[in-house]
Amino acid sequence: MEHIAAREAHRTALSWTSGITRANGIDLAWEQAGPEHGEPLVLIMGLGRQLISWSDPLCEALVSRGFRLTRFDNRDIGLSGSGDRGVRFSLLKDSLRKKVGLPVEANYTLHDMTDDTVQLMKALELPRAHVVGASMGGMIAQLLAAKFPSRVRSLTSIMSSTNHPWLPAPALEIMRLLVEPLPRDAPRDLAVAHAMRINRMIGSPRYPKTEATLRSEAERAYDRAFRPDGGSRQSHAIAATGSIEPFVRQITAPTAVIHGDADRLVRPAGGQRSAKLIRTSTLSMIEGMGHDLPDGLVSPIVDLIASNAARA
Repeated sequence: MEHIAAREAHRTALSWTSGITRANGIDLAWEQAGPEHGEPLVLIMGLGRQLISWSDPLCEALVSRGFRLTRFDNRDIGLSGSGDRGVRFSLLKDSLRKKVGLPVEANYTLHDMTDDTVQLMKALELPRAHVVGASMGGMIAQLLAAKFPSRVRSLTSIMSSTNHPWLPAPALEIMRLLVEPLPRDAPRDLAVAHAMRINRMIGSPRYPKTEATLRSEAERAYDRAFRPDGGSRQSHAIAATGSIEPFVRQITAPTAVIHGDADRLVRPAGGQRSAKLIRTSTLSMIEGMGHDLPDGLVSPIVDLIASNAARA
């Protein structure tokens, strides 16, 4: 397999190995860190988020528990390839079509993104791993555990859902921001301010990030890759996939479901629904947690991931 050096390097206490690998017909950018013979753990990030959204403190804490981490950019985001097949769409109209059971044509679905993950694991010689997914990544992780059970030692689904169309919707003010993404040629200052506004609205009220932190994270993400069109296609992929509940019911891997009781984007009912359908699951509702992974919650979240992995 051919690994091409990634275009972005960010120095932390961890030593990351990076590359771009062809998987399922898409170039996927990835990074790995941790002990060479550590327990493999694959991190799958959510809608419109790059691999760097798995924060340095969180990754460092997981490595300290002996895990060998693999994090990557999903298709259409970060340094990974595009999933655009030329299908034009209306997110609002197609979401309504899916609610009433009508078919929706899309550039890709969450099933394609699940296949991306499996093929990347094969290319990186990870026959089996603990899998942690956040938000949309949690849906992909659930599909991975259901469709490829031999690949998943344990599953942790964070602030995610079963994607059932009748689960509670996001707060209206958040929905408005998400359905009207910025153009790709938006000035840097505007894009950074837009990202800060979204992250401020969806963040954890008990663990608020400072304005300096919000700005630093938004600037780092913009400078690495600004791809609002890719985020729109990912949103449409979620809508086009519809409910994944028939698959979620099939999951047998030890599963931890983690959700914040203050999540205004993916409502707590989403995590509760996953936990109800997965027979092997434990549910942890974290008070004051919104739709992010603040540094103040690194310790309890890593504890839950590690204890669930130990069940395997």
